[in-house]
Amino acid sequence: MKIKINVATDIVVKPIIAEAIIETGTLLNISQAHINSTKGEITADVPEDDFGKFKDALTSRGAEVSVLDKPILRDEDECVECGACISVCPVKVFTFGEDWSVNLDEENCIQCGTCIEMCPHSALTLEH
Repeated sequence: MKIKINVATDIVVKPIIAEAIIETGTLLNISQAHINSTKGEITADVPEDDFGKFKDALTSRGAEVSVLDKPILRDEDECVECGACISVCPVKVFTFGEDWSVNLDEENCIQCGTCIEMCPHSALTLEH
C-alpha cells in the first residue's frame, strides 16, 4: 500500500519514522523523500496489514499520513503518446508498448505530479 507521510516543522528533526518502525515492527520501502529544515514529505510502501498500526504510531507523533489510492488519470483524447511522461517518471509508471503506444501502470504511481507538469498536451491529472 502506498502512503504519503507529511512531517511539520516542529517535528522534522525528530526520528519519528524510526520510532514508528521500532514500535510497530513495520517494514517500509521509501520510494521518494523530500526533507529540509522546515518540512518533510515521504512516499513509501507499507504492508496493507500493518497500515493501521503504523499510521497510528506516526500520527501520535504529529505526522499526517494519507493513502495514495487516487491514481493518475490520462485523457485519451488529449494524449498524443509522445512519451514525455516516460522520461520523467521516477517510478516508471509509463512505458512504451510494442506498438509504441504509451502504457500506464497506475498501481506504481506515487502521485509526485512530475508527469503532469511535463505533459505538453495537459493529458494527465491526479484524481481527487
